[in-house]
Amino acid sequence: MNLETRYMGLKLENPLVASASSLSYTLDGVRKLAASGVGAIVMHSLFEEEITGEADRRARLLEAGTESYAESLSYFPETTPQRASKRYLGLLERAVKLSRVPVIGSLNASAPGAWIAHAQEIESAGAAAIELNTYMLPASVEIDGRSVEAVHVELLQMVKSAVHVPVAVKLNPFFSSMGEIAVRLDAAGADALVLFARFVHPDIDPERIRIVPGIGLSNPYESRLSRTWISHLHGKIGASLAGATGVDQAEDVVKYLLAGADAVMSASALLRHGPAHARVILDSMIAWMERKGFQSLADFRGLLARPEGEDGTAAERAEYVDALRSANANFHGPW
Repeated sequence: MNLETRYMGLKLENPLVASASSLSYTLDGVRKLAASGVGAIVMHSLFEEEITGEADRRARLLEAGTESYAESLSYFPETTPQRASKRYLGLLERAVKLSRVPVIGSLNASAPGAWIAHAQEIESAGAAAIELNTYMLPASVEIDGRSVEAVHVELLQMVKSAVHVPVAVKLNPFFSSMGEIAVRLDAAGADALVLFARFVHPDIDPERIRIVPGIGLSNPYESRLSRTWISHLHGKIGASLAGATGVDQAEDVVKYLLAGADAVMSASALLRHGPAHARVILDSMIAWMERKGFQSLADFRGLLARPEGEDGTAAERAEYVDALRSANANFHGPW
């Protein structure tokens, strides 16, 4: 049974990719992921805020020390982003050496210069590719939608011009026209689009009257929106497509592949069940393929993608109406 796939030019043994998570915070975690059978590993994100935050703390210590001891200037290392990100890059280098599958660096920044500098560092550390985790919630009412789109396109162009490895863009689902921004990013050189990042939605504690931050693990229901857009984009752009939400069992991976995904990413399932769950998913995929008579992913990838030339908007509208009719016919309360 052939599970091989190509994702942004990388040859993967299978389409299941360990997405960025706390599992890759340690070398032991990376080792377990590498041994689990996944086709590739996305390292946890390098956040610009972590780098600048550490640099600021060191700067404050340095400033406080010089008030008492002039020689304290020699006690603290130079406070540069390169030095502050050394731990991440060191872990990435070791991960690349021990893993037999491609290791992809993940970057989440805000300042243009930071994106470029850290992307180059990640490339130098040996990453097979870079995933740009573009977590941006335009909460200000003064930011227009076109400006948000322009930021993503310009960011990609800057990073692509600075590195030679493939670059993926992990998007959120809240663009006014997902299809158009996908096409624009594809034209700007994106090697892959990852659909979708999950926003951190804080809750409210009414007893303590406070906002409660946090994020939960995804569930299979959340994958529907990602699969919908992958099915619309399959065959219409050159960039690879990866599904990245709601993957828990083999059938979730299969659904993404039927929609047209080139790779399927999972973090919540590996956190919930452990890295060894990847092997369970892959074995179940093989069993499904055998039952259906498929010998390779190419035999069924994109079978349920939107046909070329179909009016996707009209099709979605028709399905929406059918779903409401079905709900009205099947869901009745006792009142």
